[in-house]
This record gives sequence, structure tokens and C-alpha cells, in this order.
Amino acid sequence: MKAIIIYYSHSGNTAKVAEVLREHIKQDGPVEVIRLEPIDETKAFFAQAVQALKRAKAKLKAVKTDLSEYALICLGTPVWALAPAPAMNRYLSECKGIQGKDVVLFVTYGGGLGVKRCLDIMEKEVKSKGAKKIFRFSIQESKVDKQNLVREQIKIKYSQLC
Repeated sequence: MKAIIIYYSHSGNTAKVAEVLREHIKQDGPVEVIRLEPIDETKAFFAQAVQALKRAKAKLKAVKTDLSEYALICLGTPVWALAPAPAMNRYLSECKGIQGKDVVLFVTYGGGLGVKRCLDIMEKEVKSKGAKKIFRFSIQESKVDKQNLVREQIKIKYSQLC
């Protein structure tokens, strides 16, 4: 099964989860990993949170948006102000080729407020593009370094795909 993981990570937490996810699913075939890189991102976290709350869409460096060649699509972002980061908002609006595909949505978060809403926003976007099955999980930022815990969350969701 050919898979792709597309994620945005500001502080590195979501990147750590993406790497554990890659290690897990590579057993079933090739996995491509793409880190979204905004070109207009402010460094002030408060301003970033306000942009996320407004569902702003960051300008991204060129990135693959046609996902039709993949059987499994994984999308990850931190939760900012109850929503995906602006980089993920942009990607979700531009990606295509999701129809009939299995999709894994994952988020990292600080306090937990907004996790469900953020995942709901992402799910609505991929459903509108015809995703077949959608699986979701979240990892608190204080636990991203606990790889066994992250692996267990991934195993639970990934086993539902098989």
C-alpha cells in the first residue's frame, strides 16, 4: 500500500508524531513524507493563533497536491486556537485525489481545548473531497516524546484500516 504523510509542524511536536507514524506504516509499503512550509508565517505565536481562529490560509512553498496515487493519506497539524494551523488550512483547500481513499487525521495539542473541533474541521474538508474512511487521533505535546504511547495510539487507529 502506497502512503503519504503530509504535516505542518511549528515546534517539532507534530513532526515527531509524523515520524512514528511513518515507521509504523512503512511495513505495508512505501511512505512519502512531506512537511508543509509556509512562506508568509509570522513568528509571533499569538498572531498565528488569531490567523488559525479566522481559518486563514498560509502561502506555501510548492507542494504536491494531487494525492490520487496513494492508497492511504495522512494529514497532521498542531491545534491552534481550536483549529488547524493556517498551513494545513491551505493544503486542505488545495489538495485533490482523495476520493475513495482512506485518510488518517492527526493533531498535536497543548491543553486539549479545541482538539475535537480541529479534527472536525479537517474531517469535513476531506469528506467533501470524497474520502472513503477517516481515522483520527491526537497526541498531547507533553507526550510526543513517549514513543510507546504514540505507537499505541497509531496501532489502534491503523488496525482499523486493515
